[in-house]
Amino acid sequence: MKKFFILAALLIALLSCKKEAATLVTTTNDTANCAKPKGKDFEMYKLSEMAALMEQLYVENMQLKGRIENGGAVGKFPEHLLKIHTAQLTDPDDNDAFFKENATKFVTAQRLIYTDTLNAKQHFNEGVDACIACHKGKCGGPIVRIKKLYIK
Repeated sequence: MKKFFILAALLIALLSCKKEAATLVTTTNDTANCAKPKGKDFEMYKLSEMAALMEQLYVENMQLKGRIENGGAVGKFPEHLLKIHTAQLTDPDDNDAFFKENATKFVTAQRLIYTDTLNAKQHFNEGVDACIACHKGKCGGPIVRIKKLYIK
């Protein structure tokens, strides 16, 4: 009698597993046929000229930081950095006197890195200070990331 109950329990367990698998397959097929949401098509976010320039400058300054820390040659002043004065900002209203002042401080500090290499660390950190000061006044989001540039 015990064998009969064990066999019946196993049979029920096996049959119930098949039903769940069939339900799962049906559910998967149903979701594959869902209609796409109506409205605008997905659009990829495009960086403004200034945002793209800042991303580029961040990468280049991380590399420059490494060269300064390791006592390597700093190289030549990157002339494309001057685009900071002309690049289109995400919000054109942000291109005001405050921005222009901090952009000039940043460029001045960057130039000094290449002309006064004995004090490159100080000038580099002054450039980072200018970035942070500007972002505190405009868009604070990247400040945590910018602070990683400091040379200690």
